[in-house]
Amino acid sequence: MSIAEDNHDRMTQDEFLAWQLRQDKLYEFVDGLPLLPLKMMAGATQRHDRVVINAILSLGNQLKGKPCRPMTSDVAVSIPKGNFRRPDITVECGKPASDRAMTAQDPRVAMEVLSPSTLSFDRFRKLEEYKTVPNLKVVLLVDTELPQVTIHRRQGEHWSSVTLEGLDSVIDLPEIAAAVPLRDLYDGLTFGEAVA
Repeated sequence: MSIAEDNHDRMTQDEFLAWQLRQDKLYEFVDGLPLLPLKMMAGATQRHDRVVINAILSLGNQLKGKPCRPMTSDVAVSIPKGNFRRPDITVECGKPASDRAMTAQDPRVAMEVLSPSTLSFDRFRKLEEYKTVPNLKVVLLVDTELPQVTIHRRQGEHWSSVTLEGLDSVIDLPEIAAAVPLRDLYDGLTFGEAVA
């Protein structure tokens, strides 16, 4: 991660949100400092973008008219220790406090679309931060090089994980009354070998 171009003293969350409104890039807020997310520094590939758009289309169609809705990384997730993270997709449920809010009020699902440059960071530090968000029930880590998704699911006080492989697999999300077939998630992408 890279600190904002102009040097900053540590900020409060409110100061960061006010500062973010004046910026032309989206920053995460980590340990009191505005940082460019790794995916912003490296630039997203078309593979990454295709997966994000496919997920939004699938979830948006399934959740239309229901209390949950998908959101892009424009909306941040507040981490209890004070950071703001920007998952590629967040599914928020319930009525938002304001349509001008910059953070999700009731996030239930967070999706990170992995790329080689963000793989380790997303799988470890960000995942552990997401697990501390009380309302967050599911964290999805989506591979772009293989049709493979790891689902981390809250079960009471503990988290379990399972990895789905192959285009015939389906991500079942009863927490938000939705399901995403990997075939839909990876629509338009090709892989090095024939994948079922």
